[in-house]
Amino acid sequence: MDVSHLIFDLDGTLIDSAPSILACMEKVIVDAGHAPVLPLQASLIGPPLKSTLAAITGLTDDDLLQPLADAFKERYDREGLYTTMPYPEIPDTLRQLHARGMKFHLATNKRSRPTLAILEMLGWRELFLSVTCQDSVTPGYAHKAAMLEHQLPGYGIAPSRAVYIGDTREDGSAAAANGLHFIAADWGYGDFSDWNSTFSWSRVANPAALINLLHQQARA
Repeated sequence: MDVSHLIFDLDGTLIDSAPSILACMEKVIVDAGHAPVLPLQASLIGPPLKSTLAAITGLTDDDLLQPLADAFKERYDREGLYTTMPYPEIPDTLRQLHARGMKFHLATNKRSRPTLAILEMLGWRELFLSVTCQDSVTPGYAHKAAMLEHQLPGYGIAPSRAVYIGDTREDGSAAAANGLHFIAADWGYGDFSDWNSTFSWSRVANPAALINLLHQQARA
């Protein structure tokens, strides 16, 4: 596989954003007089914001969910995102892969404003040739498959020359829908332990293993 484009997910793949996201969610939910019906844990991170809030609260009425979403955005953008940290090996992994000539792209369910702020904060903005977020179009993308469907031709990315690297099964399904090889980041929030998908995918335990896998594929 002659890969030249790496498309990354963000939360749970490059950054460990769960602590700050969950803390902000708990605060706005409790302040609004609701109680979580699920434990606040990292596996909840990944889907679009209102879907996550609905799962945590059990609420289905958009008139109740929208104020929670708005309160979360305000709090997260004001303070939560600034406590976000990359996974320890990721900065060096990006540096090595970039030095080898890999072209970086981002496809994330995160909103554009915090995504760009985090990339700037970490000094990564210039590494990415394209950044596609859930709200990069209006109305927003319904799912990541649609996001990738727009991103690939929009930036001249041939599926045969690219891989999508993410930490959830949704990421894998989105990759498959667009003819991309998927690399599952086992250090993230998803669970691939009993996943027996038939499409083209690999699984790596840590960022160093990602470098090795891409090197092996380049030599194959």
